[in-house]
Amino acid sequence: MNSFVRPTWRTHYALGVLAAIYVFNYIDRLLMAILIEPVKAEFGISDTGIGLLSGVTFAVFYTVFGFPLGRLSDRIGRKPVIALSCIAWSLMTIFCGLAASFTMLVVARIGVAIGEAGGTAPSMAMVSDLYPPERRSTALSVLMLGSSLGAIFGLGLGGWIAQHYGWRTAFVVIGAPGIFLGLLLMLTVRAPKPTMLVNPRQAVQTHWAKTIRELFQTPSYLWLVLTGGSAAIAGYAIGTWSPSFLIRSHGLSLQDAGLLAGVAGGAGATLGTLTCGILCDRLARRDKGWQIGVPLIGTLISIPFGLAYFLWPVGTAFSIGNTPVPTAFLFYSVFSFFGTWWATPCLGAISHLFPATRLAQATAIFVMAMTLLGVGVGPLLIGMLSDGFAHRLGSEGLRYALASCVSLLVVASVFLAMALPRYRNHLNHIAPSPAPLANAVSA
Repeated sequence: MNSFVRPTWRTHYALGVLAAIYVFNYIDRLLMAILIEPVKAEFGISDTGIGLLSGVTFAVFYTVFGFPLGRLSDRIGRKPVIALSCIAWSLMTIFCGLAASFTMLVVARIGVAIGEAGGTAPSMAMVSDLYPPERRSTALSVLMLGSSLGAIFGLGLGGWIAQHYGWRTAFVVIGAPGIFLGLLLMLTVRAPKPTMLVNPRQAVQTHWAKTIRELFQTPSYLWLVLTGGSAAIAGYAIGTWSPSFLIRSHGLSLQDAGLLAGVAGGAGATLGTLTCGILCDRLARRDKGWQIGVPLIGTLISIPFGLAYFLWPVGTAFSIGNTPVPTAFLFYSVFSFFGTWWATPCLGAISHLFPATRLAQATAIFVMAMTLLGVGVGPLLIGMLSDGFAHRLGSEGLRYALASCVSLLVVASVFLAMALPRYRNHLNHIAPSPAPLANAVSA
């Protein structure tokens, strides 16, 4: 029988620190998106080269280190892995701003990728350790605000700093706070002690290949991983290239593009993330299938708004101060609200499928699929399509490259539809194994 202590202020404080770390995880990851144009100008590289830098290079190293670090956190605890990883990726973000050549910038981004590989899955597993199943999607939605808040600060603040002080300063200023947050987690948060740590020798004896095989034998897990991979291709491609789209197709400045894509788009994503998490927890009490049904509905709604954003003609709806707001951007506000609905519920579903002994590893595989396909393929695919379309369409090639990637959300919806009956049947007819939490805590 699973037992959870009632969440206290320490529980919520731990969630708050983890959420702050996750914000900077995404700030450091997304910062390159708003700095594409000045980095291209300084080093003289193509859109494909930028896609390789911000996509494949990052994704490969993130993926290679993601599962081992998730496995390590299942063995020794989440807190030390998260804290040290946060300090590491923050230092490497600072080094990005000190890069004297494109090669040095690539090496620094590899360091960021390795560091962030140890932050995401263990953080999600730690939140699942902290909260009982009926409150888990809401808690995970708070953590997942990191992606949307990261867009607000990474794109908005990053664009402002780059506009006034240069792109190198943006890396240095935004990278520094993560060092403090890593130390704050290590020194002030009482981490939950999952029951699997009572007998760590038993957990260590399972070979990693056998663990992976058994994970994918769980009904619905494969479809959830495929959902994460396909939806992430579209999500990361749009997140990476949207500022450049606003600059090239709608004539915005670097600062204005960062403010709109970051602040306005991020605000919609923030509300969407919280909404889907709360909806999942409430509706899943009636029918466990809503854990998958909610993201399926949200993803389907987002598709037409995404297409309208990229294909709507040039025109200004209104201005906020001196910042013109393109009419097309109104559709992006709705797209950003519903386009985030797949991530948090899928992670919540995974937390209900697996025990604590395998939760970080199962989460790591999901996040690795998101990263390898989303970060790795998404930006590169759009860069290659943009370069290909540019021969006939010039700067408008990026518009149609981005519109084409929205179709991948249709694929993600199909995978969610495949996962839904398998997930419901598994939880209704086979005893679920959500991650338990012992009453003990460690400093």
